[in-house]
Amino acid sequence: MIPESDLAPISALQHLIYCERQCALIHIEQVWAENRFTAEGDLMHARVHSHGLEKRGEVRIGFGMALRSLRLGLTGKADVVEFHLVEGQGKRFWQPFPIEYKRGRPKKDNCDRLQLCAQGLCLEEMLGVCVPGGALFYGKTRRRQDVCFDQALRAETEEAAARLHRLLESGQTPKPRYSEKCGACSLAGWCMPKTCSKTGSVGKYLARAIEDS
Repeated sequence: MIPESDLAPISALQHLIYCERQCALIHIEQVWAENRFTAEGDLMHARVHSHGLEKRGEVRIGFGMALRSLRLGLTGKADVVEFHLVEGQGKRFWQPFPIEYKRGRPKKDNCDRLQLCAQGLCLEEMLGVCVPGGALFYGKTRRRQDVCFDQALRAETEEAAARLHRLLESGQTPKPRYSEKCGACSLAGWCMPKTCSKTGSVGKYLARAIEDS
């Protein structure tokens, strides 16, 4: 178990899979910058979290629900958790179904699925029930994409959580590695992937720039 003081944000998993350097810049060096994509994402999440609690027939819907897993060392909020009244093993119970909202389109990598699966694992630990799946809602397509929390995705999520904590504990920011996705990153101006390939820390780069000025 990881103490509460060392819990990492669930959202950091998405940063880690998208770009390990981006993750370190945000969560080790505390660098953040807004661009159109982050602003649109923040607005979408704010709208979702403002709803509170709703009842729709036999479905209860919670918005902005706080999550935590001491086993994985993660904490955060679920955009939406639907609770469906289902029957199993001779009794009725509320089955959680987390839903994560994303402003863009489905991604080629697994970063969004891992973030969602981590929410499901948190719910399992908190509520003591199985959470077999959830959904991603993308703003560009305006559609839900169901995600099954199978053993492969669960194992990948747990490995990513362990890798995240190793990165944070190291306190080291990986060197930049330029790729096409760098153009959409709000931290491109800080990271400078094309010009900062020999510098592993934003702080060191700025110190060198001051010395040279």
